[in-house]
Amino acid sequence: MSFKPDNRPPASVEDALHLVFQRGQVVTDMSSRDPLLQREELRAMGWVVMREQFLGYWHGRPCYAVEIDAGIEPDPMRFARGNLYQLLGRIDDGLFALAGRAAQLLAWERDHQFCGRCGAAMTVDLVERAMRCGPCGTVNYPRINPCVIVLVTRGEELLLARNANFPGNMYSTLAGFIEAGESAEDTLHREVREEVGVEVRGLRYFGSQSWPFPSQLMLGFFAQYAGGQIVCEPAEIADAGWYHFSDLPQVPPPSSIAGQLIRHYINELTRE
Repeated sequence: MSFKPDNRPPASVEDALHLVFQRGQVVTDMSSRDPLLQREELRAMGWVVMREQFLGYWHGRPCYAVEIDAGIEPDPMRFARGNLYQLLGRIDDGLFALAGRAAQLLAWERDHQFCGRCGAAMTVDLVERAMRCGPCGTVNYPRINPCVIVLVTRGEELLLARNANFPGNMYSTLAGFIEAGESAEDTLHREVREEVGVEVRGLRYFGSQSWPFPSQLMLGFFAQYAGGQIVCEPAEIADAGWYHFSDLPQVPPPSSIAGQLIRHYINELTRE
């Protein structure tokens, strides 16, 4: 495995690698496909680090997420600043997962500077991944939002939908957040019913993916159509329909779990 997570930073940072963020965006060297920057590069640029999270080891080298001062202007002839979507599909999946981990941990530390219970300043725990309040003892861990994502199928047809809140003509699988008191299966049935008005059966777990937009854990399922007519929830779904696997609209790339669900099911059909 190329990445080994760890909470305890090493004694020396001389050979460390860094994922650099500024104003919530990742800073990359335009001359390289690799978003990781060397320690000496940060020093040479004179960038002031505002917060830092040790991530673990990337190919045996210590790796950090750092947020630099918002007032710094990286050289526009060398560096670009953008969101993580711009890295999706352009870099190794393991490296993208590492960048997502970095973005989430920096956002978590930034958003928990003060205790939500008593208002006192929080401090970073040096033993475990946590923010602690000295006066009242409140502990905050990085927040993960669990979601289900499901490909509903009807034989050789796939139910795909276009989200009302995203531009473009991308059609994808259905997804939704797990609410308090729900199981993943409860959420799946509810979300499919609410978004497109159909019932499903035969749930089959596929796999999971960390999705750092901003901090979801996507739990992927297949489900078989059980009944009902497609009726879109207009606030969430602009359009939805049944598509034969040989004639699909634009769908997500294989770097996303939605794309993996679609391609895996088509491979199952074509192997039969």
